[in-house]
Amino acid sequence: MNVSDLREILQYVPRFRGRTFVIAVDGAVAASKNFSNILLDLAVLRSLSIRTVVVHGASWQIEELARSRGIALSNADGTGVSDASTLQVSIDAAIRLTNEIMEGLSAVDLRAAYLNAIIAHPAGILGGTDYQFTGKVERVDTKALKLLLEEGIVPVIPPLGFDGEGRTYRVNSDNIAVEVAEALQAAKLIFLTPSTTFSNASWMPRLLSIGETDDLLKKHRPAAEVGLVSKLECAARACKQGVWRAHLLDGGINEALLTEIFSHEGFGTMVYSNEYQQVRRIFKKDVRGVMALIRQSVQSEELMRRTRNDILEHIEDYWVLEVDRLPVACVALHVYAEEKSGELACLYVSKTHENQGYGSKLMAFIENLAKEKGLTTLFALSTQAFMYLQQKGGYTEAPPERMPAARLEKYQMSGRNSKVLVKQLAH
Repeated sequence: MNVSDLREILQYVPRFRGRTFVIAVDGAVAASKNFSNILLDLAVLRSLSIRTVVVHGASWQIEELARSRGIALSNADGTGVSDASTLQVSIDAAIRLTNEIMEGLSAVDLRAAYLNAIIAHPAGILGGTDYQFTGKVERVDTKALKLLLEEGIVPVIPPLGFDGEGRTYRVNSDNIAVEVAEALQAAKLIFLTPSTTFSNASWMPRLLSIGETDDLLKKHRPAAEVGLVSKLECAARACKQGVWRAHLLDGGINEALLTEIFSHEGFGTMVYSNEYQQVRRIFKKDVRGVMALIRQSVQSEELMRRTRNDILEHIEDYWVLEVDRLPVACVALHVYAEEKSGELACLYVSKTHENQGYGSKLMAFIENLAKEKGLTTLFALSTQAFMYLQQKGGYTEAPPERMPAARLEKYQMSGRNSKVLVKQLAH
């Protein structure tokens, strides 16, 4: 880890401190070699005062136990019919895994408790078929969960539900995770899935809005792995029900969890419920951040040096592009009203966010802004990015005299000998 990595992590810590994350662990992930590393990651989250709830599946364990007992399962994942023998195997396998997870959490100095926090009722008769002992979540015992979290205890919730008369039901863990995240108003719901889930899912993007998730499922559902479909559906449903962020991660990869949480672009697939990116004007409090953002580019002479006062004097000209409320790119539009001309300036995208279209997005934003102001021409000065401006922005090289007189004077005094690029705006 280098200093820049640490700084990036520290940007997130104040935002997540005291918030609740629901970690949904697939049974196959809990049985994998990487699970011990995941438990260490949970300890890291707790050390940063992030509250965690673990909801685990048990399909893998249920199938293994059924094979050892010679029992034919009616369903393993809690979405189909659960007959009496399947329910008993499910209870035995799930409770055993719950205990193993609590032992693992204790080994990394975390206090954990099993809680029958899921009040369930029968799924009933669906499509003419009685689902017997398969249940669905009626409500979550939020009060009990919050009491544990306030004491620094990690609740561990198995894929089982209980009714008021003491009956037990097999409940799908993905659905439990969604209901728990909603009930606790969790900041994040994170699904840790088996590596095999992603093996044929190269079509999975890094970021998805709720609407994009629905469209993606319509397109790929027939060929997609069943577990992946379930988790994508649950991720979208969680966001519709008020969870800001839901993540799908490969639980077989070490540090995937921390990388997803503490880096700008993360590691897996994130479904989001509100605007993930936005372009906004900068405020006085942002000036230091903008200067830090462009510092390396100034040192390499890509951008002209700007002092704090330079930016403050023209603060209304500057804009930042935020990713999840963190500035990752900036741009400015300096207007020369008499000439109906504007300068696209200070265009910069952080190294960690290059090749994601943010530069083009900011250029398009400035063009639209210039048109709104009645400008007919945009120009830009560049020592190193002129090819990018030509290829991506449609600018053409022009003599310095094409600039407004006031800007030409500054250009001549700077001694940077930048190339001048111009673009006519179509109204």
